[in-house]
Order: sequence, then structure tokens, then C-alpha cells
Amino acid sequence: MTVVKVENPYNQEVIAELALSTWDELDAMLQQAADTIADKAQRLAAHERIAILNRCAGLMLEQKDELAMLIATEGGKPLKDAIIEVDRAIDGVQLAAKELLGLKGEQIPMDLTAAGAGRLAFTYREPIGPVVAVSAFNHPLNLIVHQVAPAIAVNAPILIKPANDTPLSAKKFVELLYQAGLDEKWCRFFLAKREDTERVVTDPRTAFFTFIGSPGVGWYLRSKLAPGTRCALEHGGAAPVIVDKQVDIDAILPSIVKGGFYHSGQVCVSVQRIYVDNHILDDFVQKLVEQVGKLVVGDAREGNTDCGPLIRPKECQRVAEWVEQARESGAQIPIGGKALTATLYEPTVILNPSDDLNVSSKEIFGPVVCVYGYDHITEAYQRANNVPFSFQAAVYTQSLEVALQAQHQLEASAVMVNDHSAFRVDWMPFAGRKESGYGIGGIPYTMHDFTEEKMVVIKLPT
Repeated sequence: MTVVKVENPYNQEVIAELALSTWDELDAMLQQAADTIADKAQRLAAHERIAILNRCAGLMLEQKDELAMLIATEGGKPLKDAIIEVDRAIDGVQLAAKELLGLKGEQIPMDLTAAGAGRLAFTYREPIGPVVAVSAFNHPLNLIVHQVAPAIAVNAPILIKPANDTPLSAKKFVELLYQAGLDEKWCRFFLAKREDTERVVTDPRTAFFTFIGSPGVGWYLRSKLAPGTRCALEHGGAAPVIVDKQVDIDAILPSIVKGGFYHSGQVCVSVQRIYVDNHILDDFVQKLVEQVGKLVVGDAREGNTDCGPLIRPKECQRVAEWVEQARESGAQIPIGGKALTATLYEPTVILNPSDDLNVSSKEIFGPVVCVYGYDHITEAYQRANNVPFSFQAAVYTQSLEVALQAQHQLEASAVMVNDHSAFRVDWMPFAGRKESGYGIGGIPYTMHDFTEEKMVVIKLPT
């Protein structure tokens, strides 16, 4: 039996071992999901699904502390942020139940021409079919909720494969669904070899593939999908932030520091590239360095930790190599710039690295932000847009004109005004453009994706 060893990223201690499913086991899971969706008599009534989801949310609330510590232990997310993640996950489960109220069709007028006269038409939504979900490590509970809860809500059986680094939160959530009354045929947790996971994703029985993870893997799997399989991909970015000269630096810095160093930058919309008007650049950098220097780095399980470990040693090594490349190219590093342990990296600020370096052109996914001075704000927009990613962006300004200009000029799916780029609530649309993704996330939007509209046309008696 092949197993995955789950390690605490802070010290690389093994905290669990989970077995990988064989292809025969996965084939049986997928066939059961296909059989379940095909037999309409097995579908649960909306009130039953609502009750299961609400009971699950109640169980999560009872075990909130345990879930938060599990997130901190397997994923390295600071405990105070893990607690917030559990709260979001509970709200997300309840939101999926509430969104069933709005999941409905509409009447279609038919007598707009003589050809349609004498007919009544309406639409309704039904589950698309088996869903296969592959998820990332950085929000090991909430990301799973975003994929699984919408499927349960709309009667779409789902197979969920979390990241091998952080499978315990997902496994626990699925177990809580079972405890809440969900039959196992509606939701299956699995870990598997890469080739077997690909085989599940690309199987013709898979009706929808939902992916959260790296662009290389996501776009590759999309290219291999069977004809008819729909998908949604959520990748990463290199989020730009524009800082206008008309700002109160002291007032905006806590937001920028949170957006850049939350979960040690391991967030797909983390603040990464900060463009600051040269009139205030020196003051901004000095105060930013002061704030970054106060961040507590250490064991995520400790309540005062601000920045925990990166998920694995090779990621810490990669970040170190990228920062060193910037240093060697002539960029200034006023704070940070070195690894503390195999997985802990100092919160780091890089000043004016060139745009062609990895730290400027790729997703860092580490506790590093880059600051660039600009003379005219149009230059900042051009440089901010000059990457193959387009996700969320931000602008800090006291000028309505600049705010409106930024929302128009920045290539992003969402522009935050006077807030950091990592802001999100779970009912808003959340989507990457260009290489950053495909489709729209957010629980209501995912529920829409997991259903298909069917129309009924009735010829009325004359």
C-alpha cells in the first residue's frame, strides 16, 4: 500500500499517513457517482440538502478549535488566521444552503413572433453530473468548502482530491458531512498518484472539473479533458498595488502589510508588486520596513505568530534563489532577504527590482513584496499590466479621479480601492484572467457552474 506522509511544515515532523487510492478504487467511486446522478430517484430534496449542510456547519462550529489547529499544523497558516479560515468555512457551508433559494429558472416569453404563439416556456436548473475537484494547500479547509459545499447543495456527486501536503482538513470536512447525514455516494475523498488523478479528471464520466492550483497543472489538465467536460480553473497571480501620492502612508500600511505577508504570502492574490509615487517613495519604504520588522515569524501553532513556514523546503529554497537573483542584479533589500530555517523565510522587501526578474514577473508565493517608484501613474499602470497574470489588483488614493482611472486601466478581474488585493468575501465573484484562471469562483457562481439550465416548452391547447 502506497501512503502519503503528511508533515508539519514548520519542523517536517510526520503527523499522519494516508493511503493512496488505486485506480480500481477510483474507477468504482467515479462509476458510483455516475450511477447516482443517472438515477433521479436517488436525488435529495432541497430541504434535505439544506438540513445536511446546516448540521455540518453546526458540527464545524463545535469543533472550531480543533479544525483551526489542524490547519495550522498541516498547512503552516498562523493560528489566528486559521481561526478566521474556519469561521469563513462555516459561513461558506451555510451560504451554499441559503443560495438554493436563488437557484431557479425563469419564464421565457414565446409569443414575440407568430411562430412561438400558443406556447408556454420556462427553464429550471438541474445538476450537471459527477464533479471532480482538485484543490490547493494554502486554505486547506475553506477551498474544500468552496468546491464541495456547492456540489452537495445542487445534488451533484463529487470526488475531492486535496493537496497531498494538506489533506487532513479536507478529510475531516468530508467526515463531518457524513456525520451530518450525507450518504457517502455523494462525496468521496481521495488521494492518488498523479497519473491516476489525471485519469479521473479526464474520464468521460466526469461532467465538471474544478481546479485550484498552479497554472501549469491546471491548463495541462484542461487540455486533456474529455469532450463535453466543463471546468473552472483558479490559479495565481502577481498582484499589483498602486499607491498615489495623495495618501496617508501610516493609515494604509497595515492593510498593505497584511495583504503582502498574510500566510507568508502564500495566497493567490497576495500583494506582490507595489508601485509608489516617487514623491513619497522614501517615506513609504522607511515606514514599510518598520512595519515588516515587527512581524513575528515562527511556529504557526503559536498564537502570536504572524508569518509561519512555507509549505515545503523546496519552496523556501526557490524564494531564496529569486531574492538572491534580485540582489545580484542590483535591487536593494532594506529588510529580510534570507532563510531562517528549512521552511521559514524572513519577511522581505525588495526595492526597484527590474521588471524581467522572477520577483517581478512571476508569482512569488512567499513573504516577499517588491516596491517600485514611478514618476507618472500611467507608467505604473503599464508596468502593473505587463505580466501574463490578471487577478485582483488594488489602488490607494484619496482622489476619486485616480480611483476611477485605476479601475479602468488595471487589467484585473477586481480592483480594490483603499484595500489590499487579497480582500475577498465568499459570495463575490472571484476569477483570474489571462493565465490566472478560467471561469468564476465564489460559492453562488460555483453552484451555477455545477448545474445546467433545461427548458420546457408546452404547446397550449387551442
